[in-house]
Amino acid sequence: MKSPVKNHILVPHRSDRRFYGHGIPGFDLEMLAGKLIVVEGADGSGRSTQIAALVEWLEGSGHATVQVGLKRSTLVSEELERAQEGNILSRTTLSLFYATDFADQVENIILPALKAGFIVLADRYIYTLMARDIVRGMDEAWLKNLYGIALEPDAVFYLNVPPEELVQRTFAKNATLDYWESGMDLGLSRDMFDSFMNYQTAIQKIFRRMQTTYGFTIVDGRRSADAIKAELQKKISAVLAGK
Repeated sequence: MKSPVKNHILVPHRSDRRFYGHGIPGFDLEMLAGKLIVVEGADGSGRSTQIAALVEWLEGSGHATVQVGLKRSTLVSEELERAQEGNILSRTTLSLFYATDFADQVENIILPALKAGFIVLADRYIYTLMARDIVRGMDEAWLKNLYGIALEPDAVFYLNVPPEELVQRTFAKNATLDYWESGMDLGLSRDMFDSFMNYQTAIQKIFRRMQTTYGFTIVDGRRSADAIKAELQKKISAVLAGK
């Protein structure tokens, strides 16, 4: 968590704050003065680049920021990382690991930061977690209940990049594909490249369906980083202005 800059600007309170489900009992959402901005997208979509640019822009404008994301909880992140290295986690165990990681960040980082007037930038949120689980055959109603503690963000941006380009970017950056990001646990194909393409195509299909439910903004991630940055800044400026 970064310290507020001297000219830290408190954004107005929202009167329509809500959790997606049961939420956290007894928590007063009217106390949340900050904003929750989510950037979604697959590995290689440019999320990290855009979030870094948003932090620089927001803090340069006088807003204090906090970043959260997958596997960042001090409670279970290290255990989850070690468990994934063995490539033997069941779908339910994997789901509950990530849900615990998320819940810990909600209670100990996201809500306290929003209460203090910070802008919370989430490097992926429940949408990625749910999409991954749905592809693995988990019950969607069960998942919605599991993530009922999630606060509805002020804005969600999904950086959409076709699997054909994602695989090129991944090879260029890492020279290899990740077991879990390729969906190898699903048995889609013995070939990791084919499995990656099938898995990412399935994930994107679910994201398009989820967009109608959650109303997030789909951003063309094939464009230049500067073009995407300009679009995000314009739309986030409107959010901060209460529009």
